[in-house]
Amino acid sequence: MKKGFFQICLATIAYLIFIFQANANSIKNINFYQSGDISYFEIDLDKEAWAERQHITDDKQIILDLKDVKAASSKLRGIDTSEFSGSTVYISGYKKPGTKNDVRFAIQLRENVRSKLERKDNKVILAIENRFGVFNKADVEQAEKQNPVVSSLEGSTNPNIHVPKSTDIIDIIENLTLSGPKKYVGKKISINVKNVKVTDLLKMLADTSGFNIIIDEEVDKAKPLTLTFTNIPWDQALDTVLNLSTLVANKNDNILMVTTYEKAVAEKEKKLENEKKIAEKEPLVTKIFPISFATLADIETILKDYLTDKRGKITKDERTNSLIVKDTVDVIEKMKKIVETLDTQTPQILIEAKIVEASESYSKRLGLESGITFGYDPVSPVGTSEGPGFSFNSATTTDNSNFIGVSIAVFKRLNDLSFNLQLMENESKGRIVSSPKIITQNKKAASITSTEQTSYRVANAITAGDTTTATSGLSVDFEAIQADLTLNVTPQVTNEGSINLEVDLSKSGFGTQPFTDGPPDKTSRNIKTNVLVDNGSTIVIGGLYKTEKLSSESGVPFLKDLPLLGWLFRTPVNDQSSRSELIIFLTPRIINQEEAGLVDRTSIIDT
Repeated sequence: MKKGFFQICLATIAYLIFIFQANANSIKNINFYQSGDISYFEIDLDKEAWAERQHITDDKQIILDLKDVKAASSKLRGIDTSEFSGSTVYISGYKKPGTKNDVRFAIQLRENVRSKLERKDNKVILAIENRFGVFNKADVEQAEKQNPVVSSLEGSTNPNIHVPKSTDIIDIIENLTLSGPKKYVGKKISINVKNVKVTDLLKMLADTSGFNIIIDEEVDKAKPLTLTFTNIPWDQALDTVLNLSTLVANKNDNILMVTTYEKAVAEKEKKLENEKKIAEKEPLVTKIFPISFATLADIETILKDYLTDKRGKITKDERTNSLIVKDTVDVIEKMKKIVETLDTQTPQILIEAKIVEASESYSKRLGLESGITFGYDPVSPVGTSEGPGFSFNSATTTDNSNFIGVSIAVFKRLNDLSFNLQLMENESKGRIVSSPKIITQNKKAASITSTEQTSYRVANAITAGDTTTATSGLSVDFEAIQADLTLNVTPQVTNEGSINLEVDLSKSGFGTQPFTDGPPDKTSRNIKTNVLVDNGSTIVIGGLYKTEKLSSESGVPFLKDLPLLGWLFRTPVNDQSSRSELIIFLTPRIINQEEAGLVDRTSIIDT
C-alpha cells in the first residue's frame, strides 16, 4: 500500500510539473533594431504576457516589466546599443527582485525621450524616440490616415497646435486639458440633441468614449445645449461642449474632472496663495557654489532670476571665486543643477591643417641643334680626307642639353662638315606637405605663422666725391625676401558638438630664379571661408589644379616639313608639360569634450 501511494504521489507531481511547464510563458527571442527616427526593442514570447513600462527621468532610464515570464540566462544578456545613432545606450535584463517569474529590462538612454509600449500577437514591442518630438509627427500622420476628414484645425501648419501623444484615452484627455488649438484623433461619432443638460452630454460622451468623468455640482447650473454633430471625433465634440459652457477640465490618469471656469480660477488663486504663504514660512538655507570656469558676474546674473522674491540673496566672494546663496531648499537645488550645467570647462579645439602641394614637369628635345654645316671648294684640288671626328656628351649641360656630334675637317671637296644631334629628356616631381597645428578656446581667435627667408645679390653704384653723376665702381649687397605660412582661425562649438570654423589661411613660397643672382619667383595662395565640421572629421576646404602643355619648333619654311629630310632643316622639337596640385585639408577636434560637458548637453531643471 505504501509503495503504491508513493508512486501515485510521484506521478501526480510529475503531471503538475508538466502542466506548469506547458502553461509557462517564456522568452523565445529578443531583438533590437532601428527604423528611421524610432528604435524598437522587441520581445518574442510563447504567448501573450502582461507588460508595464515606467520612465525614470532622473536616471534617464525606461523600466520594462514582464509578469509571469521565464527567460534563460542567454536571453538576458546585456545589449550594447551605443554604436547606434539613436537615444538608447544599453539594455540589461534580469529577474525582477522579490518575484518568482517576473523579468525586468532596464533601458539606459542618452537623453530623456518618449516611448510607447505595443503588443502584436505574442510580441511585446517598446518603441523609443531617437530624438524628442518624433512621436508627435508619427501620430499625426497615423491619425490623418485613420481620419481623413477631421476638423479644420487639422489642416493647419501652425506649430503651436497640441497633438495627442497617441490615440489612447489617457493621451487624448491630457490633450483636451491644454489651452489653444488642438489636434483631434478620437473615434468619430454623431450627436443630435435639443435642450439637453450639459452634465447629461458629458456623461453621454464619457460612456461613448470609455473614459471616467467627475462633474462638479456647479456644472448643473450651465445652460442646456442643442447640438447637431455628424461624423466628428469624440474629443472634438467634448472640447466644443466645454468651450460653449465655459468649463475647465483637469486630468487624473483616465479620469476627467470638469468644473466651471469661475470655480477653477478661485481654486487656482487659493492654491497659489497657500503656496505663497508656505514659501514665506519655509526656512532658508545657505549654500556656497565654487565657480571654476565661468565668470562670477555671468552666473550671478542667471541665478538672480530664480531667487525667491524678497527673501533670496546672492553674495559674491572674489577671493575664492564663489557665490554664496541664501534661499529655500527647492531653489537651492534648482541653482545647483544650473551651476553644474553651466560651470564647465570652456571647450578647447585643436585645429590641424594639411596643405599638400604636388608638382610634376616633363620636357623632351630631339633633333639637330644647328642643322648640318659644311663648305664646298670647287676650285682647289681634291685634298686628303681628314676625319671624321665624333663626340658624345652624356651629361646634362647648364642649358639642359645632350649632344651627339660628328665633324669632318676635309672630305674631298667638302670641308668643315659637322652636325650636333640633340637628345634630351627631363622629368621632375615634387611634393610639399605643410601641417600647421594650433589650439584655442571656444570663440577665441588664434593665429600661427611660419616664415621662410632667403636673399639675392643686388649691385649698387658707388659715387665719388661730392657729385652723384660720376661713379667709381659697384658694391654688392644682399637683399632679403620672405615667404609666410599663416593660419588664422576662430572656432565655435555648437550645442550638438559640431564646430563652426572661420578660417583665413595664406601660404607663399619661392620658385625658381629667372636669372642668375636675381630674386626667385614668389607664389602665393590664400583661402578665406566659414565651414561647419563634425568633431574629429576632416574636410577639404580648397583645391587648385593647374596643367600646362607647350610644344615649339622652328626651321626653314617648306623644307622643314619635307618627309625624311625635313629634320635637316629645323631645330629640335621642344615638348614641355607641367602639372601642379594644391589641396587644403582641415581637421578640428575638441580635446576636452567630456570635461566641457559636451558629451551630454541635456539638462532637466524643474522651473
